[in-house]
Amino acid sequence: MNYRFRVPDSEAIRFTDGNMGEQCFTAGIDFGDFLVWRKDGLPSYQLACVVDDAAMRITEAVRGADLLKSTARQLLLQCALSLPSVAYFHTQLLRDEHGVRLAKRHDALAIRTLRERGMTPAQVMAMFAT
Repeated sequence: MNYRFRVPDSEAIRFTDGNMGEQCFTAGIDFGDFLVWRKDGLPSYQLACVVDDAAMRITEAVRGADLLKSTARQLLLQCALSLPSVAYFHTQLLRDEHGVRLAKRHDALAIRTLRERGMTPAQVMAMFAT
């Protein structure tokens, strides 16, 4: 059986992102109830991140901008579990020359792969600037 976290409807979740500034998401509008435990017996990404961050005493997390809304969910979980909140910094995603997001599952960020493609350190750093 899947277990979902019931969000408090219309509650504003506010935080300051270290890169993107003030953020505000409204529970029930920007996102709804979300999965916390999967039917295969494993925790969801949201719950795993929150518990792992607390267990490892993480105080700052750097993540991709695609996970910005996930931060609001994680803040709700941190509060519900009486865990300390984390300072967040969301950065733009790295993309290849065609604008396609680089992803670990495609081995895109392996140093070996970048070297095989002939990329110099300067070219990799330039990917952050776009």
